[in-house]
Amino acid sequence: MTAEMIAQGKTAHELRVERREAKVAERVAHKKEVDEARYAEIKDEPLIGKRRRVTLPQWAVAWIVLIPALIFLVLFMFYPIINAFFMAFINDFEFVEGAGSFALGSFFKALETPCINWSFIDPTKCSTWRTMPSFGFNNFIYLFQDAHFPSTILNTAILVVVEVPLTILVSLVIASFLNNIKALKGLYQTIFFLPYVTNAIALGLVFNMLFSHTPGGIINVIITACGGQPINFLYPNTYKYITETQEILLPAASKFNQAIVIVTSSVWNGIAFKILVFMSGLATIDKQYYDAAKIDGSSGFTIWRRITLPLLSPQILYITITSFIGAFKMYTGVMSVYSNINGSGFYFGGTDGYAWMPVVGWIYKQMDPSSGNLSKPGIAAAGSLVLLAIIMLITVAQFAVSKKRVHY
Repeated sequence: MTAEMIAQGKTAHELRVERREAKVAERVAHKKEVDEARYAEIKDEPLIGKRRRVTLPQWAVAWIVLIPALIFLVLFMFYPIINAFFMAFINDFEFVEGAGSFALGSFFKALETPCINWSFIDPTKCSTWRTMPSFGFNNFIYLFQDAHFPSTILNTAILVVVEVPLTILVSLVIASFLNNIKALKGLYQTIFFLPYVTNAIALGLVFNMLFSHTPGGIINVIITACGGQPINFLYPNTYKYITETQEILLPAASKFNQAIVIVTSSVWNGIAFKILVFMSGLATIDKQYYDAAKIDGSSGFTIWRRITLPLLSPQILYITITSFIGAFKMYTGVMSVYSNINGSGFYFGGTDGYAWMPVVGWIYKQMDPSSGNLSKPGIAAAGSLVLLAIIMLITVAQFAVSKKRVHY
């Protein structure tokens, strides 16, 4: 040991660290002096060509980035929600001018100019006063007095209870198989992703043709080829099924048969995005868990149930919540399978068109301008609030139930 180390009681490593830190501090101080001297030289010079760089605080940069998204949310999300809430409690919608959905604008315009026509004899007197709205719960009372609205809630609930678990289970099984194959994996992923980029109306037309009650319907062709009797899946009336070898009078499509087509179409349309989410979740699971389970002699199904499912619980929760929300908003998927049965845009099966009408379909029907009832937009808004309340309750319940079952 040197005399310096003995005098200071330090090791060689400690001395090297101190010398290194001293050199770094010296270089930093020198750079600071150079920068200050350079700034003193150019601070009074006029700017030519390039502008000086302006450094904004971090909060200002964040707001600049968020402003476009906030404008979009305010115009197309928050305002419509507030407007629908306002509309739902207006008993009479006759005061509305122009676009009936903009209740807030019409209301404040009515407050600003309550007179529609001034008197020709005395310009200071009003000859026609604007009808001002009254507020109350008439729209909500009408909902549950309507002959069809309660049944649309039941229809939607049945489709949700059947379609959502089935879609999640099918997509989870397919994703698990796709995760374990190597050959042509990309091709299979593309095939199963195609429904996601296919228009819902076009997809409904395809299933309408597959389950057609006519002799050309592929499903009935398969059924008759296997020795069974053809089935009327969608047509609301009796139909004479005539082929080269037989003539059968098919009864009107039952509600159960119609549900088969709707659920099958919805499942096929819904599995694509869910498979993509489950595939991304499976890719994040550490393979060591599977290797350890195989060493312990666990079967494939036990590994899937004990390892894969718990580790996929965040994705399962996300898919479950979004699937329930999407299923409650189901409309085009149901309407499109009946597109060749009835030309009306508000036909959902049965002789009256209400057999499988969902809540959203009923809301759209109230907004139909051909109805001639100016109060209908308020009724539609009340129906949308009831639907929102149902979705919120189910979402809160799902979070509460899954809190202890989700592993992050």
